[in-house]
Amino acid sequence: MTPSASLKALQDRLGYRFRDPALLLAALTHGSHGAGSNERLEFLGDRVLGLAIAEALLEADPDAPEGRLSPRLNLLVKGETCAAVGRELALGDAMRLGRSEKLAGGRRRDALLADAIEAVIGATHLDGGYGAARDLVRRLWAPRIAEAPQDATDSKSALQFWAQARGLPPPLYEIVARDGPDHALRFTVEARLATGETARAEGRSRRAAEQEAAATLLGRVG
Repeated sequence: MTPSASLKALQDRLGYRFRDPALLLAALTHGSHGAGSNERLEFLGDRVLGLAIAEALLEADPDAPEGRLSPRLNLLVKGETCAAVGRELALGDAMRLGRSEKLAGGRRRDALLADAIEAVIGATHLDGGYGAARDLVRRLWAPRIAEAPQDATDSKSALQFWAQARGLPPPLYEIVARDGPDHALRFTVEARLATGETARAEGRSRRAAEQEAAATLLGRVG
């Protein structure tokens, strides 16, 4: 596919046609390429993304207090979520990378994909204004906004959201030990992701142990 055809195909996936395709090309250019860098566009896009997601959350849950909205916002704009959106768009195939970055697997790296999708959002803002960038974010993030846990401070919900954002099945929890007298039981639970990563934790109840194991596992993968 020629570079122009690749850009056209990407715009089709984005659902937005650039009046100035050079902005999109700049958004896809990593500093290793030697023909500029998307860092300034990524800086702008990061702010636009946060505002667009904040507005969407306020509309979706008009009665939610700030303490419930902020953790959900953080989940939706974090690097792993941005990278997952970029991966769904096959953004890596369109990125302009230097030879060493290509050989190092840069097209699949979360950090580069996250920066690139934020740069694309920034480029859309410059090309079509905030309304165009906001609409782009809402299209691309719509399933995740709908699925974001109401209480994102709940470690089990947050871990499940992390897995869903990567197309993985929900985590599994297994009691691996139960110790102590009936009035002071201690549960040891193992949390497991489909990727094979696990974490164990103890608690005075099964739920407490599951939450702790989920928090530990989330800390490792996040």
